[in-house]
Amino acid sequence: MAVYLGNVGSIELTRKSLQEEKLSIVNPDDVNVARKRFSFDFEEGAFLTGDFITITSTTDVPLSFIGIDGWRDGTVHSSGNWYVFVDEIGGIRLYDNFNDSLEGDSAAAISLVDIATEIPISVTVKDSAGRILGCVIQYELNTNREAVDVTSLSDAYREQYSSLITGSGQLTAQWDYKNVADEETVNYLMQLVLRAEIGGVFGAKFYLKSEGTSAASGTFSPTQVNDSLWWEFDALITNSATNFEPGRIIVSAVSFVTTGAVKLRAQTTVPSKLLQEDGDFILLEQGGKLAIDENE
Repeated sequence: MAVYLGNVGSIELTRKSLQEEKLSIVNPDDVNVARKRFSFDFEEGAFLTGDFITITSTTDVPLSFIGIDGWRDGTVHSSGNWYVFVDEIGGIRLYDNFNDSLEGDSAAAISLVDIATEIPISVTVKDSAGRILGCVIQYELNTNREAVDVTSLSDAYREQYSSLITGSGQLTAQWDYKNVADEETVNYLMQLVLRAEIGGVFGAKFYLKSEGTSAASGTFSPTQVNDSLWWEFDALITNSATNFEPGRIIVSAVSFVTTGAVKLRAQTTVPSKLLQEDGDFILLEQGGKLAIDENE
């Protein structure tokens, strides 16, 4: 038997939203061409640096305040997707990749163009690629299935009926606000607690074992090195806390509850076969052997 230690796991986060949209207007005075910065009315916390958003003109006119370098085909459209940097006073810069948006440097930002008339827009936060959460110290995930009492009068024993599954958990990570190497920081999860208008939902994969990692030295099969095992779910942040203590690393703890299904998934390099009770293959009518792996 392989002995697994708790030092080969990791957490992969996906920025998500509740598919809510924000309606607003971009006025000519809101566009600063020199600083590649524009603004529109939204509540603080509605959009966070690094979000992947869709901006759409609600009147189907082109988004003419966004420069030509912001469009992959070189044509200005009425809708497009970009990563955003949000400054301290709600100003926005647009970027074509996640890492540049975290830096917020104006040199890498998409250029803007002066406009003469206002453009009504709708803005939606889109799901983006999964990224590893950096500096994780520990995590836990609890799942619980509710039991409904269906005992009737005159029954000699109590009857229970299986009901809904719920999940909850907590993760702890060293606090940081500066994203590096395409990683998320725990500061992002803390910001989700304050995201009142769009929602504090994130997608997660909690890895028990990641590809390329092994169990304790000398106790594992070489075929296990590239196997992966993880929980996959969407969750809603319910609480965050940061611990400050002189002479110690600052750590943050984030609590969450799951929304929807909690799945335990596995990916192995050795294919699993669907066998009969005697260990033989199940034969197909057209001949051949039936295996779970389509390559078998």
